[in-house]
Amino acid sequence: MSIWEAILLGIVEGLTEFLPVSSTGHLTITSYALGQKIDDPAITAFTAVIQFGAIAAVVLFMWKDIRTYAAAWFKGLRHPEYRGEFDHRMGWFVIVGSLPICIVGYLGREIISGPLRSMWWVAGSLIGWSVVMVAAERLSSKSRPLTRITLIDSVVMGVIQCLALIPGVSRSGATISAGLFCGLDRVAATKMAFLLGIPALVGAAIFELPHALDGSVGLVPVLVGTVVSFFVAYASVAWLLKFVAKHTIEVFAFYRILLGIVIVILLATSTITAT
Repeated sequence: MSIWEAILLGIVEGLTEFLPVSSTGHLTITSYALGQKIDDPAITAFTAVIQFGAIAAVVLFMWKDIRTYAAAWFKGLRHPEYRGEFDHRMGWFVIVGSLPICIVGYLGREIISGPLRSMWWVAGSLIGWSVVMVAAERLSSKSRPLTRITLIDSVVMGVIQCLALIPGVSRSGATISAGLFCGLDRVAATKMAFLLGIPALVGAAIFELPHALDGSVGLVPVLVGTVVSFFVAYASVAWLLKFVAKHTIEVFAFYRILLGIVIVILLATSTITAT
């Protein structure tokens, strides 16, 4: 992999990791356009590892909240009288909500990095999950702020997050939609999606790191892609939180549908191949 390819993929990762458009889907499309084998384990690993940059960006952006929740969680472990406080409970909500994707991701790693790396899966998931996103916007009450989140909400969002292992679904799109269906407002659902994404992305990146450093990719492209994704993701996270405070996420759904249709047409006309 060349440096300019690593830079381009880093930009794509940073832009799409936290937007509900599917970073994996866009990275798969970009990798295909660059002439890479999208079902190559090394390429799959590279796209997972450069998520470190996006993770660092969201941790830095939400550092004040993360530090507060972590401190309250540890404090509650030592002092039972603090366990009823919201900040302590949020620590548990993030931990419990992160478990499903860690388990499913590990058990299904061979399928995720192999058969699911197909442009047909990307196109179908882009279109299919867009319907869910529109339904979440139009049918949910969006009445509860983050301070009223419950353990059930975090479990539901965590379970639905597992669907993001399918390229094209979108981790943030899945968790935000689930949060909306649970009655959370857009900002609350988006912030929780960010928090639930940190353990999931860290685990995937660490697990795939050895595969990304093999001969077909190498250390330098990995470092370059990670650094680029950090800066782009930080701007993306800041923009998204401002956007969802006043706007519907349906605009992302319509973009996903259009992109999915274009891919289907290209596949159907044999302009491109599935892998």
